Amino acid sequence: MLKSLSYSYRHRREIKRDMRRLWILRISAAAKQQGISYSRLMHLLKQKGIDINRKMLADIAVSDPSAFSHIVHRAQEE
Repeated sequence: MLKSLSYSYRHRREIKRDMRRLWILRISAAAKQQGISYSRLMHLLKQKGIDINRKMLADIAVSDPSAFSHIVHRAQEE
């Protein structure tokens, strides 16, 4: 019984880790299509004060590429 609890405890944390990796991968792919790297995009978003978490940004990148493009251009504005 203790062994199964240990695995389920660990697996819950692995799921969170895997989801974050997936979000980053999706954002990175969409950002590259816009001609910017993932790290540069995240840096610019933080600099501009655009507070959007990775989960929502990944969802926008997949479901609404034009909105994602608008976010990228907004982050790149001088």
